[in-house]
Amino acid sequence: MDVVAALVAPCSPEALFSWVDDLGLYPQWLEIVTKAEPIDGGAWAVDLRGRLGPLARSKRLRMVRGATTDPLSVRFERAELDRREHSPWVLEATVTPNADGAELHMRLHYGGGLFGPVLERVLRDEIERSRLRLLGLVTTAS
Repeated sequence: MDVVAALVAPCSPEALFSWVDDLGLYPQWLEIVTKAEPIDGGAWAVDLRGRLGPLARSKRLRMVRGATTDPLSVRFERAELDRREHSPWVLEATVTPNADGAELHMRLHYGGGLFGPVLERVLRDEIERSRLRLLGLVTTAS
C-alpha cells in the first residue's frame, strides 16, 4: 500500500521541513502517531494508533533515518532489531519552494497485508485532518 499526500504552506521551505524532519514532532500534527521518542543510536520508537468506528489498532515501530540526497528530503524506515522478518514501513517527505511559500510531498509505503484496506482508509482520513493542524503550526511559528 502506498499513500501519497501534498500540502502547500505559506512559509519558508525550511520552516515546513522542520516539522517533518523530526519524528518527535509528528504527534503534534499527525494524530495517528501517538508517540515518537528517540531511542538507541538515532532510532525512534513510534507508536501508531488508528480507529475506524469501533475498531482500533495500535502498532509500535522502530524507525531509523534512511539515506537521502536532497537537503529538504527525509526518509524514515522500519528497522527492528529482533531478527524476525517484518512488513516494511517507509515514510518519505520532500519540501520544495513554490510561489506561495513551500510545498510538502509525503509518501507512506506499507508492505504488509494485514488490515490493508482499513489501514488505507484510516490514513487517508487522518491526512485530511492533519493538513489543517500542520498548517496551523507552520503559520504560527512563522
